[in-house]
Amino acid sequence: MEQPLTQRADQPLKPRSKHRVRSPGKRHMAPKLTQQQTRDQPTLPADVPVPEPHPTEAQKADIATMEERKAGGPKDADASDRMNQEKSHQGRQQRPRPSAQKPSTDMDSEAEAPAAMPIPTQRPDIAEPEVEPPAVAPTPPEKPADSGDNKPLPDPRSADRPTDEMPAEEVDCRERLKTLGVEFEEHQAESNAEIGCSIPYPIVLKTLGKSIGINPATELNCKMAEAAARFAADVIQPAAKAELGADLKSINQASAFVCRPRNGTRKLSEHAFGNALDIASFTLSGGTRVEVGPMPPEKDAKFLDAVRKAACGPFKTVLGPGADPDHALHFHLDLEPRRHGGTFCQ
Repeated sequence: MEQPLTQRADQPLKPRSKHRVRSPGKRHMAPKLTQQQTRDQPTLPADVPVPEPHPTEAQKADIATMEERKAGGPKDADASDRMNQEKSHQGRQQRPRPSAQKPSTDMDSEAEAPAAMPIPTQRPDIAEPEVEPPAVAPTPPEKPADSGDNKPLPDPRSADRPTDEMPAEEVDCRERLKTLGVEFEEHQAESNAEIGCSIPYPIVLKTLGKSIGINPATELNCKMAEAAARFAADVIQPAAKAELGADLKSINQASAFVCRPRNGTRKLSEHAFGNALDIASFTLSGGTRVEVGPMPPEKDAKFLDAVRKAACGPFKTVLGPGADPDHALHFHLDLEPRRHGGTFCQ
């Protein structure tokens, strides 16, 4: 009697197809089921994707594979390997590609390298004109010829010349000098057209009075000679007696008539017209000499200060130590006419 064809519940089902479909994403592991349970199994939940080809056969294949692994592996190792390769192939085919809008996760493939940055369009090269050196070095401009800028500035007195007959004011000046006891000599006219120096009626002083000498002999115009003689008699002699207790014997001059401009300027000096006198020292009756300087002894300083202060008035310009380096060792006295009859004293 033939046995009915039955299937043991504990006997694994053989797969009818060599192909099974692998669901995308994480694989769903089905529990071990019997054939009866397989027929009665309810529909899978919505979150498990349903395989497209032969869903029942694919489930049976999964159940058989699980039973074989539990029992100690499939009888045929080669068949198992082929099945695993087929599963991997099917899984790769059915695995969905990630959407372009889906945010990247750890499971996503590595981000593709960004495309190369576009190179901006380069500006066309503008060739700058090359500056060629001159064939011959430029010649520096020629220095203008000397236009006479170094020459002293003209002065109206430079044009003074003696006349055939001496003017009355010159005659009167000489008479006053004789009254004061001044010894002098007439000197020929001084004139230098190139520089501008001029003294139409100069005199040479030998003394400044009856008892006051001057060394060396001094060439001045008569007006300046008279002013020096009166200043020696009226101011220097009384100051020497008051401050030093002695009489003034003589005055030692450093400069009188000198044909030159002022130091460092183009303006003619008053010395160029015999209108200035520089005093370097004073000699007293006992032979004592008082030098003009920046730091004289205290007793001499009082005498020198008195003379210097008193000179500002009779003379229009008075300079001495402290005024500038050129006058550190002498007193400069002159009769330069000044605006409104003023004086310049330093």
